[in-house]
Amino acid sequence: MATFLYRLGRTAFRRRKLVALIWVALLAVVGIGAATAPAASNDNFSIPGTEAQRAFDLLEQRYPGASADGATARLVFKAPDGQKITDPANRDAVHKVLGGLSGPQLASAADPFPAKTVSASGTTAYTQVTYKVKATELTDATRQTLKDAAKAGRAAGLAVETGGDALQPQVETGSTEIVGIAISAVVLVITFGSLIAAGLPLLTALVGVGIGVSAIAALASVLGLSSTTSILAMMIGLAVGIDYALFIVSRYRAELAEGRERDEAAGRAAGTAGSAVVFAGLTVVIALVGLAVVNIPVLTKMGLAAAGTVVVAVLVALTLVPALLGFAGRRIQSRRQREARPSAADRPNGGTRWARFVLRRPVAVLLAGVVGLGLVALPASALELGLPDDGSQPTSTTQRKAYDLLSEGFGPGFNGPLMVVVDGAKSADPKTAAQRVEERVKGLGNVAAVTPAAFNKQGDTARLTVVPKSKPSSTETEDLVHAIRGESADLKSGTGATVLVTGATAMNIDVSQKLNDALLPYLALVVGLAFLLLMVVFRSILVPLKAALGFLLSVVAALGAVVAIFQWGWLSGLFGVEETGPVMSMMPIFMVGVVFGLAMDYEVFLVTRMREAYVHGERPADAVVTGFRHGARVVTAAAVIMISVFAGFISASESMIKMIGFGLAVAVFFDAFVVRMAIVPAVLALLGKAAWWLPGWLQRALPNVDVEGERLQQELAAADRTGTGLGPDADPDADPRRQPSRV
Repeated sequence: MATFLYRLGRTAFRRRKLVALIWVALLAVVGIGAATAPAASNDNFSIPGTEAQRAFDLLEQRYPGASADGATARLVFKAPDGQKITDPANRDAVHKVLGGLSGPQLASAADPFPAKTVSASGTTAYTQVTYKVKATELTDATRQTLKDAAKAGRAAGLAVETGGDALQPQVETGSTEIVGIAISAVVLVITFGSLIAAGLPLLTALVGVGIGVSAIAALASVLGLSSTTSILAMMIGLAVGIDYALFIVSRYRAELAEGRERDEAAGRAAGTAGSAVVFAGLTVVIALVGLAVVNIPVLTKMGLAAAGTVVVAVLVALTLVPALLGFAGRRIQSRRQREARPSAADRPNGGTRWARFVLRRPVAVLLAGVVGLGLVALPASALELGLPDDGSQPTSTTQRKAYDLLSEGFGPGFNGPLMVVVDGAKSADPKTAAQRVEERVKGLGNVAAVTPAAFNKQGDTARLTVVPKSKPSSTETEDLVHAIRGESADLKSGTGATVLVTGATAMNIDVSQKLNDALLPYLALVVGLAFLLLMVVFRSILVPLKAALGFLLSVVAALGAVVAIFQWGWLSGLFGVEETGPVMSMMPIFMVGVVFGLAMDYEVFLVTRMREAYVHGERPADAVVTGFRHGARVVTAAAVIMISVFAGFISASESMIKMIGFGLAVAVFFDAFVVRMAIVPAVLALLGKAAWWLPGWLQRALPNVDVEGERLQQELAAADRTGTGLGPDADPDADPRRQPSRV
């Protein structure tokens, strides 16, 4: 592989105009495609294999045109102090609001007075508004009509708030995303000491992300991709894109510092650091594509889209970066490097001093790192999972105000009613079966109300609405769902009817359970595949094992930090967390996937250089020092960049994006600075030569991909002796081999 990438890098360097033109043309094509493609109109949120989804599918079949999964809005009215909502003037104001609801997408809007959706105190009422299409398919005109109707009620003196998903806010990432990129630029300038060298990784990362996100936008309508998909792809693609280019540029400058010509330096950088980029990218792709095993389509789409952006970032690093290095010339180096004597490169730097410090005290450093992360991970033992509802919205939003008004007027359970579906197609008497279900559910605890059964035209299917006494996200409501489902077997044997529980609250419970059940299989799949991949890279068993265990430690510590801030509320104001509550159900599995891939980046980049030094004859301890001398500064810069990019999403309006941004940022911090920079060298120091041990039979069975470039070095040495080259012979602009190096 190293030889192939060497040739690819040198070809891209020499044919830089053609390579740059191809990438610019590709960016233009996908950009035009994104600009002309229709907006995504369908974000199918389905959870195959769950009872809630089966019930939704049954309702679609038995109630054609009812749009069981269509968008909903709940207009909540409250009369002024001292008045009743049933007073004539207030009643007229409510009817005025209902009269303002119209449009082709509207299915129904119930009058609260005949529907008896008025609180016992007479001060509050609500109207259930249903639409024919999903929330993602509502037009701006439909949303505006709903907002205008609520304004008309407020103008009449009522308090009118709107809940439900019809006014689901669009995801906004906030201005700190730009701040994250700005911090990355500052870090790159400090790291390289050259504006050209600092700007190149940013430019190539933006090109890669631009292509990836534009492709997602172009295919959004066809594949049903949501705005969250492109945001997560941008988050991950930008972070890895900068890092991959950073490592190629850093290795190129190191090759120049050793006196090599520019095209040769580009080839060697692509052959060595480029090999690490390929395998680091593969670990990220494996982790993201592996999300498909959860069998939640929206999560699968997010993982595949982000994985595609990572693949583009790898290709950009291997081709566009060497091409731009050809345009940059000697300005890719700082003035100090251009004027430095060759012996200056051998002076101990911060990475060398840190590695020697760890090698002198490996046990103390190892214990400090493990114990420290263990303490941070303690809150993870109290992890509570759930999906957000309107109760988790900021108190300033109309959704949260509607949630609070309903809780005050009717009880918290009205914010999350359950829908019980009675399938009586195989029952001798569906109506009697529905009555028995109603009686049995009323007899359960934690039930505030049960509406009479509503049958379809065929009379073989009925719907009952069950209102719990507890709020939607509570464990009591979850227990009620399980209790109703627990009665289904007995009811089926007695009546022949099948009982299913669905609705938004039941769907959330099923999603959480599905994610919990999939976590361990997913973890085993991703870690197992990556372990095999790292065995091929490092030709070792203990190094991949150490990498996997270190990752588990960092991700559990990151979950502990997420629990402390988003669930317990510690430092919540600092991170803009207005409402605490359960951690999002998909957070652990998504963090495992993404953080594992990113954590292996630093493992590959840092340890590959150690492996390279060891293979070339250095003692294990000296190899650790060599790896840190060449890699610590760059890994530190890469981690700071990735942290700043992820942290930029903490200001997002969407709670999922905010939580993921924080979780990824803190996980990268723990993994890069505690695990990879402290625990890894301490473990390698204690293992010595055993770290690189591999059984002979496995040595022969595993393919040798030559990541450390040993075979490449041999071929280059042979080429030097014979006077032949490994790459193209001509540079269309200039042949750097004819120009003496001025490093």
